[in-house]
Parts: sequence; structure tokens; C-alpha cells
Amino acid sequence: MAVQEIDVIVIGAGVAGLYALHRMREAGLSVQCIDAAPDIGGTWHWNCYPGARLDSPSYTYQYWFSDEVLNEWEWSERFPAQPEIKRYLKFVADKFNLHPDITLDTRIRSAIWNAEQARWLLTSESGEQWSTRFVISCVGMLSAPNAPKFPDADKFKGQVLHTARWPQQGIDLTGKRVGVVGVGATGIQVIQTLATEVADLYVFQRTPQYAVKMNNYPLDKEQLDYWRAQYPAMKTDIHTTFGGFEWKLRELGEAAEMTPQQRREILEEAWTDGSLKMWVGVYPEMLADPEINAEASEFVREKIRARIDDPALAEKLIPRAYGFGTYRVPLETSYYDAYNRENVHLVDVKENPIQRFTEKGLLVGDTEYELDVLVFATGFDAGTGALTRIDVRGRDNRSLDELWHQDIRSTLGLQVHGFPNLFTVAGPLAPSTAFCNMTTCLQQQVDWVTDAILYLRDNQLQQMEPTREREDEWVAHHDEVASMTLMMQTNSWYTGANIEGKPRRLLSYIGGVGEYRAICDEVRESGYQGFALG
Repeated sequence: MAVQEIDVIVIGAGVAGLYALHRMREAGLSVQCIDAAPDIGGTWHWNCYPGARLDSPSYTYQYWFSDEVLNEWEWSERFPAQPEIKRYLKFVADKFNLHPDITLDTRIRSAIWNAEQARWLLTSESGEQWSTRFVISCVGMLSAPNAPKFPDADKFKGQVLHTARWPQQGIDLTGKRVGVVGVGATGIQVIQTLATEVADLYVFQRTPQYAVKMNNYPLDKEQLDYWRAQYPAMKTDIHTTFGGFEWKLRELGEAAEMTPQQRREILEEAWTDGSLKMWVGVYPEMLADPEINAEASEFVREKIRARIDDPALAEKLIPRAYGFGTYRVPLETSYYDAYNRENVHLVDVKENPIQRFTEKGLLVGDTEYELDVLVFATGFDAGTGALTRIDVRGRDNRSLDELWHQDIRSTLGLQVHGFPNLFTVAGPLAPSTAFCNMTTCLQQQVDWVTDAILYLRDNQLQQMEPTREREDEWVAHHDEVASMTLMMQTNSWYTGANIEGKPRRLLSYIGGVGEYRAICDEVRESGYQGFALG
């Protein structure tokens, strides 16, 4: 099988990968986008579980490079469901005729750097090979599913599903006894959706969540016209905010000067908005000052408590071990109401862990829960997992998997020392790993990568990678900013705590989207100082 020669390989055909393909073609480079899925969409292809829905407002979760797309596409809701987002991505791919340069049903097995040729050799699981100057990884920050390995799984006579690999044709769970393991953002969407459909729903909860009541509504013509009028300003403004949304945080120190009542009024306004504004649109002290965080946490607890009829059950569903915002903040519509139903049963597995599978279901302590279907909503090996499942080897045969199992490092979340010409869009230690409206940060990163590749081409250079000193500086800065917040005090996937043996480090840069963009722009304008070019 002949090796295919190409300028750029993009791995992943989701939001970032499609945009990277467009930018590379626009620049006149030969490019191939490769994805393991049978269709485009990335996250929005795989995550087709019941209730899958966007938690960023649709009018910020979109591409900004084409006024034609902005004017033609009409979102139906403030927070659309998964099928609509996938249709949107197909609409963009069709409009720009991206499909001829996309290879589907193809999983990359290895990517090996050849120092003499200054090229990467990529090999698929079926043996296809590509020799390329540049690799742009757009494999996603949440795309490597994590499933617990309970003993005796082979004994269970029912069906086991993972939300990140839900059957594309769907599955009818009407009248079934269903268990859900995990109550994070995905688990909450599944639970509130299945509660009214199944005979009995058993929720196996280890860590309760602070979920915010979603304020979703249809977008009529008047609202669509309003947001379209905002687009020219928004496409710039969202890159200067903390979270990449239209909401701006108040100035640092302002919250401390307010009275508790004034702060509560701000929280009430954000709560009424029914969005992630409650997390990244109030004041920065909420994620840094223990007293102010405790105040916000109790505010959310009050809101949760008011939704649940049984006070004892409410206390089991209210977090106490960590503060609001230091764990992924989900949005919900009827999650807490579901527990008022007789067919929904909460099983606390924090103190009484799941022991093993049985033929009929799960054994928790001394109690067997009989199930027809068990759903794992147990998340991902975030930030690093998808790329380390490929055998990536850089200079001197250095393994990226081995490196990140020892110490999770990068420069700007965009490149790794020792891996020339490998660009990691949504890689670890960038806001896009967790703390950003994804489309904002993914487009910013793809633009930076495009500028870097064109700089090399225009200056007759073959390769670039960060120096060890520059990477040390970024890691130190990243850790310093992280240490100023409360995030490292909470065990969550944000710190890699959900994966046994994973090095502990905040996976996402929390200095803010605007600050991160300014740093990236400065690096570009300096001619990529701190990067070895050759």
C-alpha cells in the first residue's frame, strides 16, 4: 500500500477539525481530515444519548468565519439538542464542500516523527499510511470514554451502554429497569430524560452536583434578528471575556466591596438567566475566595432544596464536600424533579460502593439491584486520553503517552517540547480543555496554528516546537494561576482525579480566554520566540 504524501493531516472531524480543514485548504495546502467515526461531527456524532443538549447558547456556539453561514443558519432554540448541532456541522461541511478531503471510518494507530525528513508518518489500524509535514490533532478534549471495570461483567444478562458510544439508531427503553452510573453533566441529561420513559430508574450516585436550572426557549424571528445584529461585535468580544461567552466577569475585588445582599442580587440575576452565566458571568472571587464561594454554594443549595419534596433525599442530592463551580457545572431542566417520582430511586455509592455485576444487575453492599439495562455516564479521560490512545512518538522515539503519564505538560496547550510540527488543538493546559465556550477557543487555536504553519512556509522553514525553557515557563505560569483558585482542592476530571494513576494537574488554563488569547497573539507577533524553528 503506497504512502500518501500530503502537507497537513487533521485528526478529527468535529468542530475544530472541520475548521482546521477549511483553513488549510484556504491557505492552499494539501490536507486530509481523518476520523474514526462513520460520519462527521466529533462529539456531536458520538454523544447521541437521550437528552444530549448544548449548554452554551447557540448564538455563541458557532463558526464566525463566514457571514454567509451566520446569516443563513437559523437556530431553533437557545440550547439546541444534539441532532440540530450535528445538522449545523453538516450544513457547514456541505457549504464549503469539505467532504472530498475527509476520510471516515479510519482510526489512526500511530504517528511517528522522522527527523531526517522532518515529516510525520501516520498509520491507520487498517494499514493506510500518510507522510505529512504537519499534524493538527483535533481529537477532542472529551472523546476518550472512561468506563469503570466492575468485576463479573460477563455474568450480567442485561445490556450495558456508555453515553459516549450510544447506538446511533437509538434504543427503546420504555418499560425497562434502567440503572445509570454517574451524575455529571451527561448523567443529569440522561436521568431527567429517562425518568418519564422507563419503568424504574436507579441512579447510582457517588458525588452529588450543583446543577443550574436551564432557561431554554425557542428562538423566534425577532430573537434571531436581534442576535444577528449582535454578531459583528460578538465575533470579537467573546474572545476577550473570561469564558468565551458574551458574559463578562466583574472586576477582581468588586465582590468583596459589596454587601451580601448585593452579591445575592447578582446571583439571583445569573440564576434567572438559566445558563453558565451563573458560573463564568458573576465575579472571579467565586472561584478563588473561600468565603464568597461558600456564600454562592449555599445559594445554589437553597435552589436545589426547594425542588425536592423529601428533605432527607434533598440532603443526599446536595453537595457538601466541594464548592460551587470547582466541579463541572451542569445545566438541567427536570433533574431534581425526577427524584419526586416514585419510579426514580437514588442509590448512594459513596459510602457503600458498587461491588460487582450479578446475572440480574449490580450488587451494592449487600443489596442487589435488578436491571435490564445499565448506562455508564462516567465521563472521559479528559484532555490527554484521546491523543495518548494513538502511539505518538516524537524526536528520539519519545512517547507522548509515556510523557503525559509521568507529567502532563504542553506549551499554551498547542505544542509539546520534543514533538515538532504536532499541534494539539484543545490539548491540556489551554482554556479549551474545560474552561471555555468550545467554539470560541477552538477557532482561536486553529487560527493560531494556521498562522504558525503559514509563517514557516513563508520563511522557508520546515519545523517548529517549543523549547524546554519556554514549556517550563508556561507550565509554571499555568500552575501559578491554578493555585490562586479553589479548583485544585476538588477531586474531579478537571484535575484528572477520575482516572487512576493520572498525574494531578489542572487540565485547563484558568487565566481566562481573553488573557490566553493575548498571550498567544504576543507569541505570534514576536516571531514565535521561545519556539525552535528550523
